[in-house]
Amino acid sequence: MISGTFLRIIIPGLLMLFSITTNSQIVITNKNFSFGTTGRIGFGYSPDIEGHTGRQLNLLGQGSLGGRMDQGDYVDLLPAFHFTPVNANKDSTSIDFQVRLAFYSSNGTFLGNVHSGSINGMIVSLPEAFVEARNIVGSPWTVWAGARYMRYDDIHIADYFYFDDHSTQGFGVKYKKTQFSMFFPAAIDTTSANVTPYSYANIISGTKQLAYRQREVMVAEHSFNITKKHLVKLLAEYHYVSAVRKNADPSYPSDYGFVLGAKISSDIKTPKPGSFNQFSVRYGTGIANGGDSGNTQTWRTFGAPGVNDQTYKGAYSFTMVEHLLLNLSDRISLNPYVVYTQSKGGAETRGRATDFYDRQIYNYKNELAVGTRVIHYLTNWFHLISELHYTMRKDGYNPQATMTKFVLAPTIVPSAERSPWARPHIRLIAEVARYNDYAKNAMYSPFLEQAGQKILGTYFGVRSEWWVF
Repeated sequence: MISGTFLRIIIPGLLMLFSITTNSQIVITNKNFSFGTTGRIGFGYSPDIEGHTGRQLNLLGQGSLGGRMDQGDYVDLLPAFHFTPVNANKDSTSIDFQVRLAFYSSNGTFLGNVHSGSINGMIVSLPEAFVEARNIVGSPWTVWAGARYMRYDDIHIADYFYFDDHSTQGFGVKYKKTQFSMFFPAAIDTTSANVTPYSYANIISGTKQLAYRQREVMVAEHSFNITKKHLVKLLAEYHYVSAVRKNADPSYPSDYGFVLGAKISSDIKTPKPGSFNQFSVRYGTGIANGGDSGNTQTWRTFGAPGVNDQTYKGAYSFTMVEHLLLNLSDRISLNPYVVYTQSKGGAETRGRATDFYDRQIYNYKNELAVGTRVIHYLTNWFHLISELHYTMRKDGYNPQATMTKFVLAPTIVPSAERSPWARPHIRLIAEVARYNDYAKNAMYSPFLEQAGQKILGTYFGVRSEWWVF
């Protein structure tokens, strides 16, 4: 048995040691730290589905084109460290290291009352981890390297980064308004996707070993002002994948592609500031004719290769976007958009063709999305959001699939800001969509895939949305 005297001596000593150890662990010498977050969480309810689980009403292959209020849960956490130059009082260099932790689920929920099945479906990714240095020693030079969300303007109500989304791994340099970047979005196994294959079996050692060939993407961008209110951005890309023949099984030929694009952003004078118009056109050829399913990265090659040479010679994609925001007054804002895309793969047909994995896939698509959001600022903290969307998609020689969707979302805005960008939001969401006969019969939406052949689709939910940078 331990004596009382021993306890009176040892316990204070242990407490003192613990205090010293704990304090030494929590002393932070780096004060230059910031933390951001974005996300959307809540629940969705579709009464026409037997299980009542909310499912997105948009057409297949269009992602959130047609509205994103019925999009699933996600949470992003963005810690960042900011380094101080040696000559902090004289040097204007800004040096940042930023990481993005992304959490979402592939099979339902990953939040709240979850179990092992839910956790197994949770996906944790690291889409961003990069270092960037701006205004190096007072100069107009900027450099960066790593993996990042390299994307700019988007149609927020459709979650569509439409012109210059280069979100992947690489490096870049920028001088004033001109920048050059290289991206390498190929080190993944893409046997399940309709894109140029990167993985192959290297047999140089006599045994098969999984290897990857890189896609090399060179991007040049330049911005300039026509007037103080009109900014033009020019885009040029070159894509290349090398051949793997001598020591590969299966073997693949080399391939390439080009992209050209232009975007004009204009400030619009309205009674309430912040209004703008954005218009862009982009044309990609060869393996640079991506993307699809609401993704716009040009390296997500669309369609099947040519039958004879197994390349994407003759493939193309054309995209035109019009995006407008009008803050008409302290009572109302309008946010309409139009997206048109036409894409063709490397095969000659506009119907189905054989891809690299002997699957029959569509080699041609034509799609249109038109929509608008109207925000009524009923009070500082209570806004009424309504949306109307029309989307169309035509795959190959199939008839057109169409959807018309109306959304009504009474929204609490606790920050009491009358702005389209005020966050956080807490929304009550009610949606109804009408499909044409072809979309209904082909069950051409995530909702119809579970509800069956229906003309009308419904979705109800309560969700919060936020962002802090």
